[in-house]
Amino acid sequence: MTSPSNNGVSLQDKLKKEAGISAVDFVESGMVLGLGTGSTTRFALEELGKRLKEGRLKDIVGICSSVQTENRAKELGIPIITFDEKQELDLTIDGADEVDPQLNLIKGGGGALLREKVLAQSSKRNIMIVDESKLSPKLGTHFAVPIEVIPFAWMPVAKFIKSLGGDPVLRKKDDGKTYTTDQDNFILDSNFGPISNLEELAQKLGQKAGIAEFGLFLGTASEVIVATSNGIRYQKRNDS
Repeated sequence: MTSPSNNGVSLQDKLKKEAGISAVDFVESGMVLGLGTGSTTRFALEELGKRLKEGRLKDIVGICSSVQTENRAKELGIPIITFDEKQELDLTIDGADEVDPQLNLIKGGGGALLREKVLAQSSKRNIMIVDESKLSPKLGTHFAVPIEVIPFAWMPVAKFIKSLGGDPVLRKKDDGKTYTTDQDNFILDSNFGPISNLEELAQKLGQKAGIAEFGLFLGTASEVIVATSNGIRYQKRNDS
């Protein structure tokens, strides 16, 4: 459990806020933004809304990775569009559940992995914001891989995941009902343990009918902002 700071805000939330604000420093007026989903991205949205309200940023529009993000963005006064209007994004700001030294990611803890990957692949630049607890020597060390499946196929897909060495668990809501994504799909949180064969696993998952998307994001992050107890650390994908 994260220990609280003096003002009652946890250290982890303080770090997340620092990372979120740092990401907004890369936003320029006139940009088309991809807006991710999750607890860290929430702080970036709040800072973005603040700078728009103050007039420090202008003519910003965003495409959201979830209904949750869209609702929050509208509350904050951030203009929202869809891919019907723009198909290329200047910059996407999003979080991650786990980050390895090569900036490969596991994403999908918030259930928005399908839309998040669409944003990532449509964006010129993807900035991921995390706190230091999300760093890992190998993906799968601390976090299962969320795999979004169409409801019709979830049981055969679960069997397939087991054949790859994974342990799939159908995601449930707090009330015990099956969790559904904004696309009305299910999620199988699949524990593979530390993953050595990322590319091979991604290829196999990508070829299986019934899988709408999976939470391995390989090579999509341009850079990662890590908020640590010693300050902000900034890493580009090609950095050694």
